[in-house]
Amino acid sequence: MKQVIAVILFGFMMPIVASTQDSGLGNWILLFGNKKINQKVNWHHEVQYRNYNAIGDLEQLLLRTGIGVNVTDNTNALLGYGFIRSENYISDEDKVTINEHRIFQQIITKQSVGVLRLQHRYRFEQRFVEDDFKLRFRYFLGLAFPLWSNPDDVDEFYLSAYNELFINSKQSVFDRNRLYGGLGYKLNKRLRFEIGYMNQFLSNGNRDQLNLVCFFSW
Repeated sequence: MKQVIAVILFGFMMPIVASTQDSGLGNWILLFGNKKINQKVNWHHEVQYRNYNAIGDLEQLLLRTGIGVNVTDNTNALLGYGFIRSENYISDEDKVTINEHRIFQQIITKQSVGVLRLQHRYRFEQRFVEDDFKLRFRYFLGLAFPLWSNPDDVDEFYLSAYNELFINSKQSVFDRNRLYGGLGYKLNKRLRFEIGYMNQFLSNGNRDQLNLVCFFSW
């Protein structure tokens, strides 16, 4: 039954993605993985495939990985690396490709207020963008509210929301702000899915994205 629900959920997602093909709504497909090495150490990895439209017009490909250590039961410190390939429009038809290598450090803390689950993430990035070097700080606040769940914390639908602020170290201090809301389904303790809408506020405007997300751990 759980597998059937998961298939139905993704079946619901795909028509929404197809309907955005000719609109100004972009699409992000995100895959997050986490491997528990032992009680203290974990291996994080992710792939993000970002499109200007539904699919086929690449905006950015992001590959990120890192090793984390559980400082306490609800706090994880991680050192990571990311490779980012961006394809930016310089005219209506022409693009320029920019490659970035990124080293980052982050701390994630988790807490609960009743049934509401909160996550704080503090991330500091050292960005090597072609021949340029940049520093950036990010603060992420995520919320998850279960609509219903079983005592063993599986087969759960939940509402998800987050806000993430990006701050540069020089030039324009404000980089961007991301505001997201979505619906999630936790199939079991290792696998969950989300579909959501994100509005990204930039210094020169804003951009909308449909997000399809998969989280898995093993």
